[in-house]
Amino acid sequence: MTKQKPSPAALKPQTLVFVRRGEAVALNNVPPDRTLLDLLREDLRSCDTKEGCAAGDCGACTVVVAQACGGKLAYRAVNSCIRPAHSVHGLAVWTAGDLAATPGSLHPAQQAMVDHHGSQCGFCTPGFVMSLFGLYQDSVCQGQAVNREQAQHALSGNLCRCTGYRPIVQAACHMGDYPVQRVDEPAVLHALAGIEPRGADADYGLPERLEDLLRARSQSPQATLIAGATDAGLQLTQGRQRWRQVIDLSRVAELRVVEDYPHHIAIGAAVNLQHAFEALAQERPHVQAFANRFAGWPIRQSGTLGGNVANGSPIGDSMPLLIALGAHVVLMAWRRGRIVHRELPLETLYTGYRQNLMAPDEVLCWIKVPRPTPHEWLGAYKVSKRVEDDISAICLVVQLQRQGQRITQASIGVGGVAATPVRAVHTEAALRGRDWTPDTVQKAQAVLRQEFEPISDMRASSAYRREVLGNLLQRAWLESTGQTEIRLEDLA
Repeated sequence: MTKQKPSPAALKPQTLVFVRRGEAVALNNVPPDRTLLDLLREDLRSCDTKEGCAAGDCGACTVVVAQACGGKLAYRAVNSCIRPAHSVHGLAVWTAGDLAATPGSLHPAQQAMVDHHGSQCGFCTPGFVMSLFGLYQDSVCQGQAVNREQAQHALSGNLCRCTGYRPIVQAACHMGDYPVQRVDEPAVLHALAGIEPRGADADYGLPERLEDLLRARSQSPQATLIAGATDAGLQLTQGRQRWRQVIDLSRVAELRVVEDYPHHIAIGAAVNLQHAFEALAQERPHVQAFANRFAGWPIRQSGTLGGNVANGSPIGDSMPLLIALGAHVVLMAWRRGRIVHRELPLETLYTGYRQNLMAPDEVLCWIKVPRPTPHEWLGAYKVSKRVEDDISAICLVVQLQRQGQRITQASIGVGGVAATPVRAVHTEAALRGRDWTPDTVQKAQAVLRQEFEPISDMRASSAYRREVLGNLLQRAWLESTGQTEIRLEDLA
């Protein structure tokens, strides 16, 4: 007798439980596609959290979530407008209205904003305060002062039309001037420990083991599979789509780590973008400046590298980098009572615009990135209308293996020029086996400009993209020969 797969109607009813103000909050019958922002504002009447863009761009909706990790709380500032409400099941949540130690008082992050005139119209202020609160927990509460660079990173996902940012950055740097106000972490951890974990067989599944994830996927291949939901959340707020069933892989323990091997590192699909880029930058420091331009801090804290790769946007920044580094992806599924897997080069994963060759029951679980060789040179470049918190018009990443001047191997990843992230195989061939000279670069530029047929859209014209592609290859040559003050970072 064949076992019937459960339909969404037969799944376990939803009870969302999270900790707020030190106590567990339980809500019944929350739809799987309810956003955290709507839950806070409409269900809990917490109007201190604002809705601005509903796309994760402006930061007005920023809240802080914390998860128990090794007997402590790990804090993250996230965009509540595109985050599913059920994703905070078993977590602690703070909004701007939760920070005061006593009624009528202000948290140091709030008091610093007042004293340094960081608020004008006030609409964006709660989001800024929550980004500052996340920074406060990771710095001031750990006995560390906040410098300007840290403040700019923490606030990179918050936009303000009034103050010009200077007083807000000043407020961030002076949060430590006030008596330290700490979260009662033992009480929060105790409350979190009392929340029953959510299983995989629910309208919004939160499996905690890889096997449970793959079993759930095999039983419900039609379910929406998410990790950080920083892109999937736009389906709800911009695309007006509805989710009947969700499988959230962000709690799967095996996929939340970066594993070290002799010849590669393996980044789990649930590792957030910030930690993934930090892992890549340990051996390739050049990656860090490129990574800092990947959206704002809340997006990098919430979104995952695995989700970015599986999503496959042609203007996603991580894929050109990973393609140039020779990354492979590991796809897994539950079949005939066991886990099966296959591995393939990243650039072969995509078949069309946001389409890939994964089977309905497969999950992208790991990204394997080779370790650098002694003769590797890497250049990563992003062109966008804004320097920070913006999507690429063009992305080019060049990896060269050289013996002296001779190029023994070339690997080039490109974004923004085709329906998928792509590898510039013809340009690689034009470089391979030749000396890294101005003449070689000039010939390779011509090949690169003709290799793709980019479209014209709101971000750039086709002609602009072709021209800039060649210019970026010239920039790579200038950088590799030791010329400075080529990047904005060099002028800072």
